[in-house]
Amino acid sequence: MARPGTFVHETAGWQRRRQWLHEYFDRTAVKAWETLTSDAPVSRVRQTVREGRDTMRATLLGWLPADLTGLRVLDAGCGPGMAAIELARRGAEVVAIDLSPTLVDLAHRRYGDQDAAARITWTSGDMLDPALGEFDYCLAMDSLIHYDEPELIGALRGLGHRVRRAMVVTYAPATPVLRTLHAVGKLFPRRDRAPRIQPIGPNAVRYGIHLDRAMAAEGWRVGRTERVQRGFYTSQALEVVRQGGSPA
Repeated sequence: MARPGTFVHETAGWQRRRQWLHEYFDRTAVKAWETLTSDAPVSRVRQTVREGRDTMRATLLGWLPADLTGLRVLDAGCGPGMAAIELARRGAEVVAIDLSPTLVDLAHRRYGDQDAAARITWTSGDMLDPALGEFDYCLAMDSLIHYDEPELIGALRGLGHRVRRAMVVTYAPATPVLRTLHAVGKLFPRRDRAPRIQPIGPNAVRYGIHLDRAMAAEGWRVGRTERVQRGFYTSQALEVVRQGGSPA
């Protein structure tokens, strides 16, 4: 857990996981993720992951306004940019950031020539960097599933300091089904295995947000939540709303 007065991304645990994720997404599995997020044929295992991610992306985007004209949105962990381009099509000014420069470059190559992409700033680095500025909304799809509960709450606290209205995020729910899938998943070829995740109990996340003094003081409350499960993909969508939409 972070020491009092420190940002979560200054802790040793956050830094270790961040370094591992950078290595995984920027080198080890970049080709696999390029294929997974395309229309190319994939294995049955990865097909369920693709379908689950498509459903989750639609869920999170569905919780955001259809018209984002003039609003600033952070896509925290943008990957190949599928959510970022949809946010831009709705009129948002988007900052799309990912740890992997390779995936950010892939996103730019895929969508850089679209008119909506003119409203996207593609960058690689830490989603918690205060230099990114302030936002109306934040979307973080499957970018926080690798961190434990104190780090997850710390990340939401850090993001919440700079978000005015709402954050829509995901985490890995601690369920018997998910544990079984991950145990079975170890039997699959390495190319079909998911990166390391940290299952967290739903009540732990809800209570963690409720009990966090900084988030409570800024008016953050848990809103909608929905689980998406498709074969080897399981993730929990969570909406965290700033009551009154007070300025960041």
